[in-house]
Amino acid sequence: MGRRIGSVVTMVGIAILASPIMAMAQQGAVAAASAGSGAGLRAGLIALAANIGIGIAAAGSALGQGRMAASAMESIGRNPNSAGQIFVPMLIGLAFIEALTLYALVIAFFLQAKI
Repeated sequence: MGRRIGSVVTMVGIAILASPIMAMAQQGAVAAASAGSGAGLRAGLIALAANIGIGIAAAGSALGQGRMAASAMESIGRNPNSAGQIFVPMLIGLAFIEALTLYALVIAFFLQAKI
């Protein structure tokens, strides 16, 4: 269990460090730093929060969608006659999960506009 958590933390760290969006955040912070010393730090933290928020929302959405699809396929496999009754609620649930991710994207865009 500890090894699995360690590998997940390592992969998340690599994803954060390899993200090209972080480079864009740094450019925004440098541009805002010319306006004032406190403004540069604030702009950088806003950009960092927006990017981390998108990452968390995308990861949570992917986990939720995968779990929902796996559960639906398992229940259809156990009772193939219920496929019609399971399919529509599954699609509605997937749409709601995706909508939550899009809300996080909109919030991130609003945060980026404050830079």
